Amino acid sequence: MSSIGVTLEDIRNAFERIRGTVKKTPVLTDEDFNEKHGRRFYFKCENMQRTGAFKIRGALNAVLSRQERGHTLKGLVAHSSGNHGRALAWVARSLGVPCEIVCPTTVPECKLADIKELGATLRSCEPTPQDRIKVTNEVMEERGFSFVPTCDDLAVIAGQGTVGLEIMEQVPALDAILVPVSGGGLAAGICIAAKAIKPDIKIYIVEPEGKELQKCLLAGERLWPNPPRCLDTVADGMRMQQLGQLTWPIVLQHAEKTVFTVTDDKAINGMRTGFQDLKLVVESAAGTVVAAAMSDQLKDLPPEIRHIGLIMCGGNVDLAHLPFL
Repeated sequence: MSSIGVTLEDIRNAFERIRGTVKKTPVLTDEDFNEKHGRRFYFKCENMQRTGAFKIRGALNAVLSRQERGHTLKGLVAHSSGNHGRALAWVARSLGVPCEIVCPTTVPECKLADIKELGATLRSCEPTPQDRIKVTNEVMEERGFSFVPTCDDLAVIAGQGTVGLEIMEQVPALDAILVPVSGGGLAAGICIAAKAIKPDIKIYIVEPEGKELQKCLLAGERLWPNPPRCLDTVADGMRMQQLGQLTWPIVLQHAEKTVFTVTDDKAINGMRTGFQDLKLVVESAAGTVVAAAMSDQLKDLPPEIRHIGLIMCGGNVDLAHLPFL
């Protein structure tokens, strides 16, 4: 292991561990979008992933890794804004073990329904990091279930890093990758994989308004308030303000200090563009990345950054309540 806890070898091992189950998602490009915005963009379609988001990569790798080490799983538990819960519920069902998912009251009903359909039990909590952890700990004490974090776990980070492994293989010419961030598991994993394969590649973080990650990166320290809080953002999969204790140093070490901050209106417009122009069903978290690609800030990047990967992190959308309608 490296000083940051996860290596390219760990990510390659994760890829071999999960490859029989997880899809190798396509990378698409759109010539009209490229022409309009002046560069070549490559959409890594994790919205087409099994369970509708990249989260199954980390959840499955974490659980299978524990089994390989001889852990007996009485059941699985996690707190989630939706996609991680759905992924873990799918893993639990495939292994024949019970699962309980702790979801804040702000999680969209469509995501709750998807989790229940996979056989997991739902438990509600207040939309704060503290209550998410408190209720999850209650489940662990009551039922003896094993906790699988959404992001702050080495095996989860390695699993999410397989997204980076794949896109670097699919588009070796990439100059930069734009990655949406909540707790940072996806960003950390992609940072490790992409930088190990191509050290000069630029990893740019995309965040919802209020996260203030750029201020932390420039200062080189965690400047977020204590206790942690959740953001009020249309991107329901990106509500955690702070990066994790494990993911933060990885992102600090490898990501660019320039961060793309996206307002709710721009995230919704990015989501609309995904549907209307790119013909991709993407949720608002992925909409933030499309919005970043269309932004004036991206136009200001050096001209030698020509080939840019965009991580379409998920596509679990409530079609009855699209925010752009």
